[in-house]
Amino acid sequence: MANASYPDDLLYHPEHDWARVDGEEATLGITWYAQDSLGEVVFFDPPKVGAQVSKDAAYTEVESVKAVSDVISPLSGEIVAVNETLGDSPETINDDPYGDGWLVRITVADPSEQEALLDAAAYEATLD
Repeated sequence: MANASYPDDLLYHPEHDWARVDGEEATLGITWYAQDSLGEVVFFDPPKVGAQVSKDAAYTEVESVKAVSDVISPLSGEIVAVNETLGDSPETINDDPYGDGWLVRITVADPSEQEALLDAAAYEATLD
C-alpha cells in the first residue's frame, strides 16, 4: 500500500475524494485515507463514458474485503474516460491512489464548484 499523502496539486471533497483539475477536464479518485479505511480494494464498478456525474452524489462503487462504498463526485460533469485497468487490478487504487489508481476523467460542467473543495491542508485538518 502507498504511504499516507495528500498532494498539494489536488482539490479534496470532505467525503475523501479528490480532483486534479487541468483546464476543462478533471481526473477523479479516492484519497489515501479512503483507500486505507477500506482496506484491500477487490472490485471497481466503472461507470459508463458519457454518463453525467453530479457534485456531492455517488457515481460508482468500490468494493473491498471490508465493505462496498459509494464514490462521491467532487465536481459535476460528463465522464470522458474510465480507468479500465482497474477492472483487472483494482488493488492499484491502494498502491497508487493519486496516480495509476485514478477512477474517471470528466469534463467540468461548472468550474465555480471548485471553490467549495478543500486544499490539502484543509482536508488533512478534517482527518484529526
